Amino acid sequence: MEKEIDYLGSALEHPKRPFVSIVGGAKISDKIMVLERLIGMVDKLLIGGGMANTFLRAQDYEIGDSLFEEGNVVTARDLLTQAHQRNVELLLPTDVVIADRFESDANTKVVASNQVEPGWRILDIGPHTIAAFRQALADAQTILLNGTLGVEEWPAFAGGTNAVLEALAGRTKVGATTIIGGGDSAAAVEQAGVAEQMSHVSTGGGASLEFLEGRVLPGVAALQER
Repeated sequence: MEKEIDYLGSALEHPKRPFVSIVGGAKISDKIMVLERLIGMVDKLLIGGGMANTFLRAQDYEIGDSLFEEGNVVTARDLLTQAHQRNVELLLPTDVVIADRFESDANTKVVASNQVEPGWRILDIGPHTIAAFRQALADAQTILLNGTLGVEEWPAFAGGTNAVLEALAGRTKVGATTIIGGGDSAAAVEQAGVAEQMSHVSTGGGASLEFLEGRVLPGVAALQER
């Protein structure tokens, strides 16, 4: 727990810069507070996973049958505005891997993020987005990843997550601090076989998300008082 507090705390309070955060996962509603806090701290914010679809809809993109949260489109638009006002470089997918059904063996193709046809759904980031994310990470000194960038439990849609994890491993080797937070992220790192190549892989699950939101966790507070 001490290591967890040290890494997550220092990443938020005294990060080496550039500080880049990558946030994924299915729902923006789960991470609104985290995103708002990160926008006030990071130099760059990369967004993928199902939650990126809500941001794409906020820009009036056609996303076919992709998962998104209608009730949070305005929230996504507000977050984009906040990032712009704070001069935070916010990157969304410019191309995506789409499938004709939500199955591991679905038919797939790569299209621009605003050209998803009806009946198809976004399940991963595309090659141009991977390249852009890699470029954004190229000089990062502190990197915080929370959430996956596609349906990584299916190999056909794990390419984006695995490519970014590979980039993080490379940054660790040259002295950057790389922190993986959240249960799904930790599982993805283990599955990709790069857990040992990260500075810290959080075991806190949902609690690490609450810590990133800035909440006071009773257990942590009690230990810090001792």
